[in-house]
Amino acid sequence: MLILAPFLFLLPSSNAFTSPRQRQACSTLHKPSFGIPKQTNYDKRPFTHLSAESASTVSEFASDLLPGINVIDEMNPTLVSQLCDLRHETYFRLYSVDMMGSCEYIPQELFECYSESCEIYPIDDDEIPDTIREIDSQEHNFELDGWARWDMPSEDYYDTDQFPEEYTGYDGSDVWKFIHERICFKEFGDDAEDDSWRVDFNKAVSGLHSMISAQVIRGIGKKVAGGETIEEEWNDPAVEYERRLSPTGENPKALENLYFGYMLVLSAVAKARERLLSECESAGGSIDAGAAAKLLEILNHPLLDEPTHDVASQKLHDHALLATSGTSASTESNNAPLWNARMRTRELMRIMNCVQCNKCRFHGKIAVLGLSTAFQILLGRTGDGADGGDLLVMHRVELAALMTTMSKYSTASQLCSQKTAEMGSCC
Repeated sequence: MLILAPFLFLLPSSNAFTSPRQRQACSTLHKPSFGIPKQTNYDKRPFTHLSAESASTVSEFASDLLPGINVIDEMNPTLVSQLCDLRHETYFRLYSVDMMGSCEYIPQELFECYSESCEIYPIDDDEIPDTIREIDSQEHNFELDGWARWDMPSEDYYDTDQFPEEYTGYDGSDVWKFIHERICFKEFGDDAEDDSWRVDFNKAVSGLHSMISAQVIRGIGKKVAGGETIEEEWNDPAVEYERRLSPTGENPKALENLYFGYMLVLSAVAKARERLLSECESAGGSIDAGAAAKLLEILNHPLLDEPTHDVASQKLHDHALLATSGTSASTESNNAPLWNARMRTRELMRIMNCVQCNKCRFHGKIAVLGLSTAFQILLGRTGDGADGGDLLVMHRVELAALMTTMSKYSTASQLCSQKTAEMGSCC
């Protein structure tokens, strides 16, 4: 479900696999590649509010979000490259992922992978630091009703440097349809004026979708610029941006929700500063000095301390407290316990096993874990609205996914800001 990548990377064909484990990793794939979530029917999602008025211009972002959006557009460009540099560091690019998990939600046929762009295989054992293996093995425990359950660590590790996000041509529309209709709270919509944590949840998931769409567009643009021929129908980045993300496209709130999700992640990273720094070697952790210097530069970036982007996390936090206290002025159904949200994020992670492009599944799981970790930090490990999310018990893979997801949002926001300017719109 993701397509970012500051790189263009062509993978070897399945015939180039040299081990049964590598060949098996590709055999579960469907047709060419979740990397491109097709949004042709995105406007038919039950929870999307469509109207000619709401689709008019970018300037119709929710008024309380607009200051934060403007600040992100102003400050984000200097953060993008810092985050991309950090992603090259071992701590943030290695993940043990179950690529063989079966889909439990959607009937599917299994086909061998015939597309080079969707293939992925484990890195060699000698490329995995012992410290990473040991940490992940020790941190395998999880809360039964927590925000997300990462795959159990195994001998297979995958590298986001070796397999970055890119345009793969995969159609993930069936998976997205299930997410928006079954995992989201479709009866509540994603209207920023509604007083409900369920609306905030919907906006965050919609923002995740928008971020992935931005990465798809970026990937298409890189292939076009490189002179590659794109056989699929999605081959013009300008057309795809207009259709997927612009306020006159299929979901007028797509861009607003992208920023909403980025704001949540920014606030979560700001709250997790001390926990992240505790992972540095100087504090007894496993992040080496070079990576620690890059991390510190990011954590000192002024955007993280900018109060205007905290409006998204504050809305989520306040709505969560209203729900747990049962004092919301909105409908009684809005006060449903927040375990519903934790359950839905777990399902969001599990449906990634329905993504039949392995590269897309890999990056989709990382992004979902990053967003789930942000929820945990902002609302507490049990979802009671408490600050901090029990930061001391957060795992390496959660912290790595949080920073990687921040990078994905940062790059997506930069692309959208550039495209908006090219279209002559003003945020």
